[in-house]
Amino acid sequence: MSSAARSSPATKPAPSPAGPLAHQVLAGLAQHRIATTSQLRRMLRPDGTRQLMSRVLNRLRSDGFVDCTVLPYANRTRTRAWYLTQDGARLTRDLPVLRGRPPYPITSTTAASLKTPHTLAVVRAHLAFAEDARRLGHEHGPWDWTPEVSHSIGEGERVVADAVMHYTVLESQHRRKLRAFVEVDRTTMSSERLAVKLIEYARLFQYEAQPAGRRRQTAAGPAWLRWYPVFPRVLFVLTGASRARLENRMSDLQAMVAQHPLVSALAREVRLGAAVLEDLEQHGPAHNVWRPLTGGEPRPWTQL
Repeated sequence: MSSAARSSPATKPAPSPAGPLAHQVLAGLAQHRIATTSQLRRMLRPDGTRQLMSRVLNRLRSDGFVDCTVLPYANRTRTRAWYLTQDGARLTRDLPVLRGRPPYPITSTTAASLKTPHTLAVVRAHLAFAEDARRLGHEHGPWDWTPEVSHSIGEGERVVADAVMHYTVLESQHRRKLRAFVEVDRTTMSSERLAVKLIEYARLFQYEAQPAGRRRQTAAGPAWLRWYPVFPRVLFVLTGASRARLENRMSDLQAMVAQHPLVSALAREVRLGAAVLEDLEQHGPAHNVWRPLTGGEPRPWTQL
């Protein structure tokens, strides 16, 4: 099954305290690739203790289902980032919450260390939304955040979102379902390369797939309608540099919206915003921390 098809949210809610924690840890690592002990606790047992999560992880490690790498920037404490082994990945294939989403096992500690910094930043962004949702009484759990979702944009090219987020806002008796493509930028690429991501999403917005070997008869509509009833918002989450440098990168994203005709057309139909990861963690995504890429004052992501 394609990555695009895997972007559909699971129908089950976030894990309940009554569920088997070991199974949830395996499913969480299959879903999110890599996570620290603290991140897994906040994701799966926000009211639990670190000791409980550590015991489960160490037991799974002794059984050969997970392994870990020690973060190189850890200080005196040994901060471990956990991932599935091949045996653990095979075990998770039959978990109902992951049906249709093949796991991605890490084959070595070296491979884990290469993926760890970016993957952990993506998990940090997810946790900011998840903790905000719990505070506000909204719905957004571990299975509503699908990393590395890929879509064709034609000519053999693809756009790969760092994550697709599904989020349900509960307002009185109404449920408002929101979706977003999330791009997490650690300032490891040039500002221009980051802004080019907007062109890729603009191409996805307009792309219409054609059946192979058939002449076009009628307009089939955009290919993204196969997976989304409404084109998801595009949210950029920035970190890894000074405030001034991150502000400059946001300005470059705004310039791309203003200057590129395809991106300008996208911005007329799709909500686009950028925020600093540390602001999401300190204040929550529901605060006025998002800069609309079309201009204007900072606002919550739901009001872009």
